[in-house]
Amino acid sequence: MNIHSSIFTDGKGKFFRIPINILFNFVKNQNMKKIGLIGGSGLEKICLFENIQQIQVETPYGEPSSPVTKAEFHSGELYIISRHGREHSITPTHVNNRANISALKQLGCEFILATTACGSLREEIKRGDIVIPDQFIDFTRHRINTFHDSFEQTGPVHAAMADPFHEELRQILISTAKEKKISYHPRGTIVTIEGPRFSTRAESMMFRMLGADIINMSIAPEAALANEAGLKYAVVALSTDYDCWKTDEAPVTWDEIFRVFQENVKHVTNLLAEVVRKV
Repeated sequence: MNIHSSIFTDGKGKFFRIPINILFNFVKNQNMKKIGLIGGSGLEKICLFENIQQIQVETPYGEPSSPVTKAEFHSGELYIISRHGREHSITPTHVNNRANISALKQLGCEFILATTACGSLREEIKRGDIVIPDQFIDFTRHRINTFHDSFEQTGPVHAAMADPFHEELRQILISTAKEKKISYHPRGTIVTIEGPRFSTRAESMMFRMLGADIINMSIAPEAALANEAGLKYAVVALSTDYDCWKTDEAPVTWDEIFRVFQENVKHVTNLLAEVVRKV
């Protein structure tokens, strides 16, 4: 008996051997999860996984925002893209969202977890809280929000977007945040503005009136493109400030956002590390 191979039949009475190592790798690859992670600069430095390497990816839409960091965990592979580049040099308007989503799809990802800093538009969402949005409002003006430049070959394509964030991923994020006793909000509407400037007070009050709970410059059209590409997408938003609607404190500044984010980023990374293992 050859313990280094297994015997199979082709169904017609003929037998053949497959080496165990090839069979093992095939089964492993069939069951391997591939998860994309898009977030702010520095995510590629998270040392929570193994066999980390850098990958250059070309897409029909150009290069993604950064080289893709590939890392392994016990049952799959994680592919990380820094949304604004490694040096945070890409402005919100000029992030190549189509290339980022396309690169992760080319690499075989089925799921995308995204992270973002956000401003709170509600008193109860405090600095350092995590929000797991269930809706978004796209207030951007200059970004390409579809993969379809024409309908000539495909016919009309209108992606359904009633529930833009994948509910199963959201529930995993929620249950994990609860387990880890992180201060979190299980739902919320995130409004994405063009940037790079912050809101006026009138705009901030308007977004509150529209029903938005948090505000950022990143999630649209990223979420819409992920949906259009057939990828399961969810977001972890870290509240860093109160935008400028609160008149009893100073308006938001970049220095304040960065300070609060650095103080609380460990909650985001620990949450993501556990969620990746559960997906």
